[in-house]
Amino acid sequence: MLHSIKQGITLDELELSGTLEDIGVEMLDGDNAMFALTTFATEDESVSAGYFGVRRSRFRLPYTFHEQAVVTLGEVKITNEATGETAHYKAGDAFFVASGTATLWEVVSDCFTKHYLAVD
Repeated sequence: MLHSIKQGITLDELELSGTLEDIGVEMLDGDNAMFALTTFATEDESVSAGYFGVRRSRFRLPYTFHEQAVVTLGEVKITNEATGETAHYKAGDAFFVASGTATLWEVVSDCFTKHYLAVD
């Protein structure tokens, strides 16, 4: 399987997949709708990849999995709550978050999408 990651993918191209609270997020402000499109998953779902998107919002996300992601649209500020370190990511930027990391997300654009690879 070979899959190209599409830059600029919009929320309209993804599927409404519930709310951020459904995945253990604590909402602080903004829209809680979550959009997704899976591009790969192992049978036991211990490894998955796909697109994930949200609208402007602020929330806490405790990572229970390892994730590498590429921002495909918009901007987000992610803070490691243990260290206070904040990084600002824009379309084309990539990041990695290890399982066990408590994060604070601030989506500063009207919408945000990423393509991720997640490993339990």
